[in-house]
Amino acid sequence: MEIAINTPVTLTEGAISELNRLMNETGFDQTQYLRVGVKGGGCSGMTYLLGFDAKEVGDDEFEIDSIRCIMTKAHEIYLMGMEIDFQGGLNTRGFTFTNPNASKTCGCGTSFAV
Repeated sequence: MEIAINTPVTLTEGAISELNRLMNETGFDQTQYLRVGVKGGGCSGMTYLLGFDAKEVGDDEFEIDSIRCIMTKAHEIYLMGMEIDFQGGLNTRGFTFTNPNASKTCGCGTSFAV
């Protein structure tokens, strides 16, 4: 198992707190990793993936503040340097993505173009 020293993405304190809350819920499968990735679709061309998943062959593994993360190698080009935050306010609630590689983002902030 190779764990990257330099992480391709960063998690804010708010994101770390929310992820730890989710991982401490009853019934959470402790063998899962946090998958960070992209898929085609959305109003700007690509959509962010963020969820718990099993590690697959070809995944890069890295750790942020004791949160085990995985990413498909091919997704790094789209996500390198991205910051993931969690907002708990009334107007904005959920995970947000600040991606320096995005040339265009949609209004909802969950899809982008490169």
